[in-house]
Amino acid sequence: MDIALVQLSSPDNETQAQRIERAEALLLEQRGVDLIVLPELWSAGYFHFSQYPELSETVEGPTVAMCAAVAKELQSYVHVGSIVERLANEAGTAEGGAQGAAPVLRNTSVLVDPQGNVAHRYSKLHVFGYKSLEAELLTPGDSLAVAGTPFGQIAGTTCYDLRFPGLWSELSVRGAEIVVVPAAWPAARREHWRLLTSARAVEHQVFVLACNAAGVQEGVELGGTSRVVDPAGRLLAEAGDGEEVLRVGIDPAAVQATRSEFPVIADRLADYSGLAR
Repeated sequence: MDIALVQLSSPDNETQAQRIERAEALLLEQRGVDLIVLPELWSAGYFHFSQYPELSETVEGPTVAMCAAVAKELQSYVHVGSIVERLANEAGTAEGGAQGAAPVLRNTSVLVDPQGNVAHRYSKLHVFGYKSLEAELLTPGDSLAVAGTPFGQIAGTTCYDLRFPGLWSELSVRGAEIVVVPAAWPAARREHWRLLTSARAVEHQVFVLACNAAGVQEGVELGGTSRVVDPAGRLLAEAGDGEEVLRVGIDPAAVQATRSEFPVIADRLADYSGLAR
């Protein structure tokens, strides 16, 4: 299985439309790749908090539509990274709200299949509040799905979710073998990024495909260093800190081989809460 992690920047002086057009050109260069992955909120720019309402879109909006067209053209899976998703009911009001209320916004990732159809969706469960307005502006997700593909069971988490191993345990219980992690992880905590992407792969014996943003947004330097880690914790590839396309091949069969050889998941207890204190 050949993968391309497209480590993009989201400069403050670039419009969303310009960024989508630029990303499309990069994606179209990845012909022959089975799965292309983009960073978290790249089309809006994670740190462009004041613009979230105007840059929000539905899953039928321009970011996913472009990625779906590329997926069909290349006959590849494309993980959109994530978008500021705008949720509305049929009447056009905010979901669960009154007429004219502000729409509900979520940080939603989307996987598109080679036919251009949505194969998987995930809205970030752990919205981030440390030196970030994400937790104020966005509503956490409320579901956790795993999608079957020809390459194995694929799931997603987003950026800050790396810090919550209980979420990852549940993904492995639900059958995840490959976990895609779009992120906008700052350079200031780059070593946490490296540590956690490797730890989650080892703990849950999954491939971790972690695509981070690069460049500077609103004065914040992003960490880059997108990574692919195998189920035994081996680093297969790592990008630099600037814009880059990281291409790497993986063998999905390594998941079951690793779990058979070293059965840590089989040895894990289903519930630790009842243990004596």
